[in-house]
Amino acid sequence: MVRIFRHYVPGSLLFLGMVEHLFLILTIYCALFFRWADITDLTASLAQHLPRVITFATVFTVTMFALGLYNKEYIRDLSTILTRLLFSFFFAFIVLALLFYIYPDLAIWRSAIAIAIVVALLGIMIIRWIFLHAADVDTFKRRILVLGVGSKAAKIEALERDDQTRSFICVGFVPLSDREAQIDGSHNIWGNMSLPELVAEQNVEEIVVAIDERRGGMPTKALLECKLQGVTVTDYSLFWERETGKMDLDALHPSWLIFSDGFVGGWVQATFKRVFDVIASLLLLAAAAPIIALTALVVKLGSNGPVLYRQERVGLNGQPFMLLKFRSMRTDAEKDGVPRWAAVNDSRVTGVGAFLRKTRIDEIPQIFNVLRGEMSFIGPRPERPFFVDELRQAIPYYFERHRVKPGISGWAQLNYPYGASVEDAKEKFQYDLYYIKNYSLFLDLIVLIQTARVVLWPSGVR
Repeated sequence: MVRIFRHYVPGSLLFLGMVEHLFLILTIYCALFFRWADITDLTASLAQHLPRVITFATVFTVTMFALGLYNKEYIRDLSTILTRLLFSFFFAFIVLALLFYIYPDLAIWRSAIAIAIVVALLGIMIIRWIFLHAADVDTFKRRILVLGVGSKAAKIEALERDDQTRSFICVGFVPLSDREAQIDGSHNIWGNMSLPELVAEQNVEEIVVAIDERRGGMPTKALLECKLQGVTVTDYSLFWERETGKMDLDALHPSWLIFSDGFVGGWVQATFKRVFDVIASLLLLAAAAPIIALTALVVKLGSNGPVLYRQERVGLNGQPFMLLKFRSMRTDAEKDGVPRWAAVNDSRVTGVGAFLRKTRIDEIPQIFNVLRGEMSFIGPRPERPFFVDELRQAIPYYFERHRVKPGISGWAQLNYPYGASVEDAKEKFQYDLYYIKNYSLFLDLIVLIQTARVVLWPSGVR
């Protein structure tokens, strides 16, 4: 894992992105030379076309990233890769056309673009095929040794077993007490060798301390010796956060939250984020004006009732505000006054409302909430006060999600489908807590770009 502005990025996927970006640069350069470059003056030709080449490669790389082609869960199946690659190339072509219209000096001959797209499509599919086979080779994975055989160790074992794109290989577990092991026994359990000797024999690169009860059981001297030999020693909570992109609530303690890295912010980042929210809100409202007008007309004609739906939600520091949406349910959806989670094939949703929810058009009015400062484009999704009170009783640290402004899209929305239970809320909160702990403008940019994937391939929309 590579940490960029407090956010963990899989090193293998970062390497893949760099390789494909360089390949796109090479592809468009070759297409330009084939079409119109002066080969006799290579240096001048390279300099002349550099802005065009960088623009082409960057647009295609960003659209590939936006559509999930660098997400671990979407890189295992070549048919899925091809589908999303075709979509990303289509959108990249549209973006390039707009850029060429605005900045004619960046324009590239259509024949050169056609050649580059065909070659890039074939080349990237070959690169992905090679990457898929190389990613399965344990030689390229980090070798870890886990201290402990309890519940935390069992979670690491399950993660290695279930996550086919994991970046580590577990060489075994070391019990530190006589308690019954909770791991399934498919790995080596080392108990008859000193820790430094075991690390040297198994070529261990990282030791993960996953002890359920640490009092009197921490081999401090042995761990220090291993660390001085160059082996990384990592706490379980940090390891889990790094590998999964979420926190493990069951393993968190107040002291860890206090002393761990993260949970920092500043007025500079807050100012930049607010300025972006205001400018983006104004631009989007102007661009979406025809969609807003048409949707309002369709909602009004589709069923009786108001066009906009106002619902109280909990915002920054627990302050309530009225969230705006295009109405997608009947006006008597909660006639008994009891709040309910949305359900699959919810009978309260109108025919027009089902389409609005599936396409996320119903959330466009929330741009007004962003403009008024009640929300941001990126942040945890706001919940209703009734559910917040319920979830605070069931989920530890739940109110901490209100330390930042709620958002239209968020880290949890990218990584977990819509949920309608306390367990779902807990799982999503673990992603929200990761976002709050590791917040940066870089992480906001990642969420913003990848929101396109959620819109095009919605998961669990209700």
